[in-house]
Amino acid sequence: MNRLFFAVLVGCSVSAPALAQKFDGLAQTPPMGWNSWNTFNVHIDEKLIKEMATAIEASGMHAAGYEYIVLDDAWLSKERDADGNLQGDPKRFPSGMKALGDYLHEKGFKFGIYNCAGTKTCAGYPGGYQHEEADAKMYASWGVDYLKYDWCNTEHMDAKERYKAMRDALHAAGRPIVFSMCEWGTSKPWTWAADVGHLWRTTGDIAPIWDGTPQKQWENPVMKLLHQNIGLETYAGPGHWNDPDMLEVGNKGLTETESRSHFSLWCMLAAPLMAGNDVRKMTPEIRAIMTDQDVIAIDQDPLGKQGSCVSAEKGREIWVKELSDGAQAVCILNTTEEPMAVKLDWKTVEPIAGKKYAIRDLWTKKDAGTPDADFEATIDSHGVALLRLSPVTN
Repeated sequence: MNRLFFAVLVGCSVSAPALAQKFDGLAQTPPMGWNSWNTFNVHIDEKLIKEMATAIEASGMHAAGYEYIVLDDAWLSKERDADGNLQGDPKRFPSGMKALGDYLHEKGFKFGIYNCAGTKTCAGYPGGYQHEEADAKMYASWGVDYLKYDWCNTEHMDAKERYKAMRDALHAAGRPIVFSMCEWGTSKPWTWAADVGHLWRTTGDIAPIWDGTPQKQWENPVMKLLHQNIGLETYAGPGHWNDPDMLEVGNKGLTETESRSHFSLWCMLAAPLMAGNDVRKMTPEIRAIMTDQDVIAIDQDPLGKQGSCVSAEKGREIWVKELSDGAQAVCILNTTEEPMAVKLDWKTVEPIAGKKYAIRDLWTKKDAGTPDADFEATIDSHGVALLRLSPVTN
């Protein structure tokens, strides 16, 4: 080889920049935490966030795995500062964003924040468009651990380009930050974003409605979002999750039964578990749902499989999720308006048929036989039976 040519090749190799990438090793299981939007919308301040952190800790939610506290839209000042940097609203966050992040870290939480890929956020605050590098450095300086990045005010923009720009800026800033892409599924991010974000929205916004017509045209009932995730199973896994939006568990509009079903089904989807209720006013029943370790374990299973709907007929849906160590989770959903007597022949459930398992009903905390006998139960309207099938080796 010509020595000069070889020297040029070596020089190019040495000087080439590192490949653009997201931070590896984050979100190996679906992120868990609390987000301000579903209950408080734009009405947030420093006092509220601190009260919520105290309530999450006192309720047992923190110990159950809810580690991120995420400020959604409207934490910002209406304008950037004189140097073009983002700043928190000085009246509502008088201590500043770094001080708030330090407070959350001292209490053992991780600090999450919101912005938007467009020129403005959905509520009209400064967006990140063409400010990605400066914004990422600011987030890193504040100790941010999680960035939810929305998709408002993005006319004529390319989603891949804009989200990659923020991914690269976050990586260059040097602080590992979970990147949550809130693009609403418009460009089918599950097909291209595994090396861009750690989770991506597959749907529009959720509303505390089981199955009906929300008041706001951009919001969607729980059942619609559930069904929009059918067929996306192969795209989810450790470090890259489908996100059917945050939890409405405990919010006005859902019954206790519907909240339990909503939580169960999001766990079957291996969805991020971002609570959106007012934890300060949470009932004991909702707290029991949100902190149930047996159910959370279905969501947080390290195998990272998203569950599939294997049967849907006569008002009954059967969802199956493969778990680690050869176990399976099965969720039977009653979609009708009346209680349903269910008799399930395990031989008709393909992933289960012919295998030996011990069955545990996770909500009743009772053993439920083996696949040698039919599973029988009465399931309330919009209710579920959630079962864990553990392999039997003898």
